[in-house]
Amino acid sequence: MDFVQVETTLPLTLEISQITLPPTALSPTSRIPKDTIRTSLRASTTDSVLAAVYSLGTGGILLSNFLVELGASPVVFGMLSSIPMLVNLVQPLGAYLSERSTSRFQYSLRTHGIGRLLWLVLVISIAGVSWGVVNTHQLVILTLLIVLFSNLLGGLGTASWLSWIAMIVPRQLRGRYFGIRNSAASLTNLVCVPMAGLAVSHWYGGTLQGYGVILLVGIVFGIMGLGCQYFQVDMNPRCLRRQATQNTYYGKLPQTSEIQPEVAKDESSEVAQSIHPPQNQLTDSLWKNSNFLRFLLYFSFWTLAVSLSEPFFNLYMLDRLDLDVSYVTIYNSLQAGATLLMLILWGKLADKIGNRPILICIGILVAATPLLWLGIGVNRLDIWLWLPLLHILSGGTWAAIDLCSNNIQLAIAPNKNQSIYFAIAAAVAGASGALGTTIGSFIIQFAQFGGLLGLFALSSLFRLAALVPLFFVKEPGR
Repeated sequence: MDFVQVETTLPLTLEISQITLPPTALSPTSRIPKDTIRTSLRASTTDSVLAAVYSLGTGGILLSNFLVELGASPVVFGMLSSIPMLVNLVQPLGAYLSERSTSRFQYSLRTHGIGRLLWLVLVISIAGVSWGVVNTHQLVILTLLIVLFSNLLGGLGTASWLSWIAMIVPRQLRGRYFGIRNSAASLTNLVCVPMAGLAVSHWYGGTLQGYGVILLVGIVFGIMGLGCQYFQVDMNPRCLRRQATQNTYYGKLPQTSEIQPEVAKDESSEVAQSIHPPQNQLTDSLWKNSNFLRFLLYFSFWTLAVSLSEPFFNLYMLDRLDLDVSYVTIYNSLQAGATLLMLILWGKLADKIGNRPILICIGILVAATPLLWLGIGVNRLDIWLWLPLLHILSGGTWAAIDLCSNNIQLAIAPNKNQSIYFAIAAAVAGASGALGTTIGSFIIQFAQFGGLLGLFALSSLFRLAALVPLFFVKEPGR
């Protein structure tokens, strides 16, 4: 893929010394050769493509349609959406465990690897339904349990992965690289989602069997994606802490592998200032970081407001509008296509003007989007025009929100104990997101609150209010 090659071409101004390649775990404070960085970025991009195929079966529209076919209630859909967010509460524990590991790659295999293999239990259970061994009610419960434990293991590894990739990607290329990386995943969704939807809806053995086959293929691709991480330059968190402590004690400044020399000096000072000789200083430094706390306030309220309605758009199309899953997968592929086209633009724009202005401006548009669903009905104009346009709009705007939220978090979190900050942000946002989804699922049950359409309007108001704390967040370097 040509776009991967373009992104992984690094500036010649990066001055980096020679070190060994994986599988030997490197200290993140060592300088990484340009060729090693290029290889790591290519591997990470390939990983995102294969992970996108894995996600087709383990989430999104296909899993939602699977539960609709099983007769699941809106509360089940609320639980399905809240579980991945709620398990983010374990991310601080995952960050703590990962910082005591000796290899980011090995830690990722133990968490994400086991989590992805758990879905094989659901594949076997779907076959059990055909044999009469498992009934549909048991399958719904089993699905929720697998979603819980799979995401629980993923939550233990997310902060470690984010810290790992932050040390590999040069700071001045983050917007552009993550734009290309996410575009590759979106292109995969654009191609594979409608194909998977057609395969499920037209499978000769029924939609349940069709979903089981797609899920099995997704698991295989997910394991292959983890194998690509072997080619990323590994990091040893213990070496980072040991070297940072020694350098601080002797008055030296640790260098980073991701930036140019003049930037490395400033960032190294940042690292040195964030190191506290006594233990239990991390909590104090976190609570004194007012900028991070303001971002945390925005991030948590925004996640709650979005989660009120976001999980129920597919339910509205599949259940209330009674659309075939093939239509909905086409809409989702259009959304992925819009994301693909806009991610590169948003990445370049974020590098030029910063992430916060984009989050504010596009956030207002995203806040108004649920109101556009209020007039959608079952007629040709809505099905063939307004629903596709809505998904294209969502794809273009959410590309900016996801990319810039990730980038500004990378910029705000200090280099020292970075994974802890990522974990805290994910845990708080996960708890608020799970709360929002739970509230939304119960509001749907009460007609006096307007059902789904009333929920969409309420979510729009909450999204606008959630943007207020973002005005007070300062983006470093801007």
